[in-house]
Amino acid sequence: MKLNELKPAPGATRSRKRVGRGNASGWGGTCGRGHKGQKSRSGGSIPAWFEGGQMPLVRRLPKRGPRRIAHKRLAYDVINVETLNLFEEAAVVSPQLLREAGLIKRKNALIKILGDGELEKQLSVQAHSFSKTAIEKIESKGGTTEILGLHPDVSTVD
Repeated sequence: MKLNELKPAPGATRSRKRVGRGNASGWGGTCGRGHKGQKSRSGGSIPAWFEGGQMPLVRRLPKRGPRRIAHKRLAYDVINVETLNLFEEAAVVSPQLLREAGLIKRKNALIKILGDGELEKQLSVQAHSFSKTAIEKIESKGGTTEILGLHPDVSTVD
């Protein structure tokens, strides 16, 4: 026996019921849907959680735990310290320079510098946010960090 020769046992499968093909078929008229009501009509599907207009269970139960107050959080484009090594010594690394280098794709993105990797050059870095390790690594090489203010067209994440 081979996989391409497998077939179901005789009588194991049935042809599907064709409803609405006249009264002589036994499934004409209402086609097994009964008389009137929401479920007899087309598009009359009811979600499993619907309780017939009764107050739903989710709304009846008491609410517990913290609520999310802040609806929007700031979305940062992240760059590691080791990525900054591609700039020249004593360069002023600004968001515009990072965008021109192809490290940032979004136009008005907020930039956060993280401290992953090693910095080998003295740089002056401008960004919207820095991690503590990034500040330590930049300043240990004699560089400076400058925190920029938020742009009015800041992109946010829901």
